[in-house]
Amino acid sequence: MRDVLYLEEIEQAEALLKPQRIEVLRQLAEPRTCGEVGAILAQTPQRVYYHVKRLVEAGLVEQVSERKVRGISEGIYQATARSYWLSPRLVGHIGLGRARDELSLGHLLDLVEEVQADIAALDRSVPELPSIGVSGDIRVPPERRPEFLAELQATLQRLFTKYGGAEGDPFKLVVACYPNQQGEAS
Repeated sequence: MRDVLYLEEIEQAEALLKPQRIEVLRQLAEPRTCGEVGAILAQTPQRVYYHVKRLVEAGLVEQVSERKVRGISEGIYQATARSYWLSPRLVGHIGLGRARDELSLGHLLDLVEEVQADIAALDRSVPELPSIGVSGDIRVPPERRPEFLAELQATLQRLFTKYGGAEGDPFKLVVACYPNQQGEAS
């Protein structure tokens, strides 16, 4: 089972975005038969199989084995991933084009989409993918925002200059700064 399956086909999204199928998919985190899933969800095995069949067609579930019960073959199914990411490209940009200004939220959304696609494309069969994620909350008074942005840009420029050569393993560095609505004081 993969950690993440990046969904780029509209058929995959359609198969996934049905509440009943999401429940079936959750139950298939562990290998199970349609009868076992049906018992958990209080559904008939036939109804569960209908949803499992659509999930298999979309590549979200796979048959991992089969067993005979009273002469009848019974499939054992499992989800293909622990989580599923929908590509923002499935919907595309709606309305006017986003601003390309580095200080705009539109640019930040484009950047997040790019990071999501890059991460989804990584080869997860590699035993260890070196990466780091850092997150923190800061408070910047409005009058000090220009100073903060200048210092942040200077710090990043020093890193890009120091490590921007042609030698070594390539990494992408992304820094995002946006208003934190949950961080508001009560």
